[in-house]
Amino acid sequence: MLEFICCSMLTIFPDYLFRRYWQGKRLGQDITLFSMWYELRYGLSSCFILTVSLITVIFYFHPATSNVSSYFRTVTILPEISGRVVEVAVKNNQDVKAGDMIFRLDDSRQRAAVATARAAVVEVDAGELLARDDLRVAQANLDAAEAAFEQTKDEFERKNTLFQQNSPAVTVREVERLENLIQERLAAVDAAHSAVESAKHRVEIQLPAQRDSAMAALKQAEVELSKMVIYAGQTGRIEQFDLRVGDYINPILRPAGILVPADTGRGRFQAGFGQLTTQVLHKGMLAEMSCVSAPMRVTPMVIVDVQDVIPSGQVRPSDTLRDPQNAKQPGSVIAYLEPLYEGGTDHLPPGSKCEVNAYTNNHERLQDPELGTGTFIALHVIDTVGYAHALILRFRAILLPFKVLVFSGHH
Repeated sequence: MLEFICCSMLTIFPDYLFRRYWQGKRLGQDITLFSMWYELRYGLSSCFILTVSLITVIFYFHPATSNVSSYFRTVTILPEISGRVVEVAVKNNQDVKAGDMIFRLDDSRQRAAVATARAAVVEVDAGELLARDDLRVAQANLDAAEAAFEQTKDEFERKNTLFQQNSPAVTVREVERLENLIQERLAAVDAAHSAVESAKHRVEIQLPAQRDSAMAALKQAEVELSKMVIYAGQTGRIEQFDLRVGDYINPILRPAGILVPADTGRGRFQAGFGQLTTQVLHKGMLAEMSCVSAPMRVTPMVIVDVQDVIPSGQVRPSDTLRDPQNAKQPGSVIAYLEPLYEGGTDHLPPGSKCEVNAYTNNHERLQDPELGTGTFIALHVIDTVGYAHALILRFRAILLPFKVLVFSGHH
């Protein structure tokens, strides 16, 4: 309507003045409701063409969309394992910091597992002390066996020397007995040496491995015990939380509530523009935004990024071929907007539904001295008609409460 009124001032109104004062025709007599088309045909046709052209220029070079929102992430409050609640530390709609306790589950079984694992570690430590004692005993037995072997060997050499000298003090039977005794002493040394090696292996290999296994079991039990206390992973606000002592929580079937992080969805908005604006939208483009959550207020924004893919083209591997004619929606060009001034969107809660106007700015191109006259005028016209779109956005922001509360029936 605003574009039509502006265009009529340049077409229909001059045509009427020409008919009235140049041709002498008067409104109500020569120019009536029935003869209006014929009398003002040039003005009406020109107004229609100019209005359509103006609207096209405005909406192409200054695109607008009402598909704007600030998406925010939520974190489901869930334990890793099922259990019965024994303590609740927070309330619904309460602000929490990262690391704050939310609730605690019954951990009697996990505490018993930790105590058992600690007892196993103590048992291994005690076994290590006994094994070291066994090692010392085995070493002492080895020393005794070697001493006995050396003693028997010396006695055999002495008596064997006398026997070789045909001494009547040594008999053949005694020499043979000492030879057998040497073999027996040597076997005892080997057995004692094996016992020492076995004791060393137990102290140096077996018991450390058993202790590592016991420590791993202890750590696992402590981890399972730590899972019984649920903490806030991020700073945020607790929502939809109505947990009571005695409730049974299941990580699959029954969550405890939702944590809305404090830093998500704030200061960054996503706008879905039509694909026709792909060549117009660019990083650094200025924009204005009006939201339902803050009526009668326009917030200056800037486009910080434009998504280089269109969501309607995404595919997922399946057993059917994708047919382009089945894509009912053409998809949007997604632009990411942030406030032009710091803190400009602090008054807007995450998830706000908004509408945005983006504006083409040709100021730098107009500074080019080699710019042609036609291009110079066209760029000036493009920049100028942006004011009409900005004015429309402000009208819509002013009328929004009346439209929602009065005319739509939503109270």
